[in-house]
Amino acid sequence: MLFSCDPIEKRLDIGSEITANELNITAVPLMVNGKRSNKIIVNNDSPVLSSWDFGTGTTQKKTDTVLMVVAGENEIIFTGLNPLGTKVSKTLTFIVDELTFPVPPEWAFLTDGKEKTWKWDETKPAVWGNGGYLINVTPAWWAVKEAEMNAQEAGEGVGSKMVLALRGAKLEKIRSTGEKLIGSFSFDMSQVVKSDDGKIWSYGKFKTKGTTVLVGKSPEEGNSPIYEFDIMTINDKELVLAYAPAGAAIWATTYYWVFRAVE
Repeated sequence: MLFSCDPIEKRLDIGSEITANELNITAVPLMVNGKRSNKIIVNNDSPVLSSWDFGTGTTQKKTDTVLMVVAGENEIIFTGLNPLGTKVSKTLTFIVDELTFPVPPEWAFLTDGKEKTWKWDETKPAVWGNGGYLINVTPAWWAVKEAEMNAQEAGEGVGSKMVLALRGAKLEKIRSTGEKLIGSFSFDMSQVVKSDDGKIWSYGKFKTKGTTVLVGKSPEEGNSPIYEFDIMTINDKELVLAYAPAGAAIWATTYYWVFRAVE
């Protein structure tokens, strides 16, 4: 004799959808020595496909462990795909007590964990100009002040700025006219450049896509845009970049960009 019974678990009917309030999702820090670490366990127990955006990357796994790069309050954005193809999103917030697991500190330097504004460093003798490859670390030969930068690129002198955001590694260049150019950025601190005597000249590479930094051009190459720079200085207050054409020899003309964080 055959019997039928209702399933214990609640199932979605074919074609039905769930809302953000019905999502059964979690993002929980892994505890290490009683503290909430920067490894986060994400889990989706909802009948939707998963996409987790944790700022510096995404994962489509139902359950995964992701790494956060800053301490303090963090957030992960979950986007679920319903059976009919519609999307539902929800933001989960949590606290990271400490960076138990190593992460590049440059993410915090550049974005403060969310987003950070950078401008020309008008407190320095020059914000742009050139010097010698493997010799100088800031403008030395031709030294241009912020007030003169508009002549190099309209709208990219006084009043212009860049916003670097952690989520999606977004780069937003904002001209003094209000025009916005959107792209992305990345960095690779393994690409160190040393001078002939073995001393470190630059500490890594700063790369952009979609747009470039303020006045990101190469005068030595017909003012063509530049998308990869050497990092001369990087901390939570200063960002100094440099560029020399491929194959440059010592003393070759190199351009420098000198920025500071906006408090």
